[in-house]
Amino acid sequence: MANELNDQSVLSHIDSLVKEEERLYARGELSDQDTARLAKIKIELDQYWDLLRQRRALAEFGENPKEAKIRDPKIVEAYEQ
Repeated sequence: MANELNDQSVLSHIDSLVKEEERLYARGELSDQDTARLAKIKIELDQYWDLLRQRRALAEFGENPKEAKIRDPKIVEAYEQ
């Protein structure tokens, strides 16, 4: 799937996740299901920001941005913020 993405579609997906996150927070009191979804959104956002950074780094150094891959959540979540 990631190989079919371009920077604009990655940014669009990030925007969609952020909007979903905002809608959930706007509810005020969150259900257990909402809390679980927010946790998944956070991980997916981290993965897609990482993917975008990979794509841009590859392009900057003359490599093919399509080689960027969505990394495992365990890897992405281990990065220091």
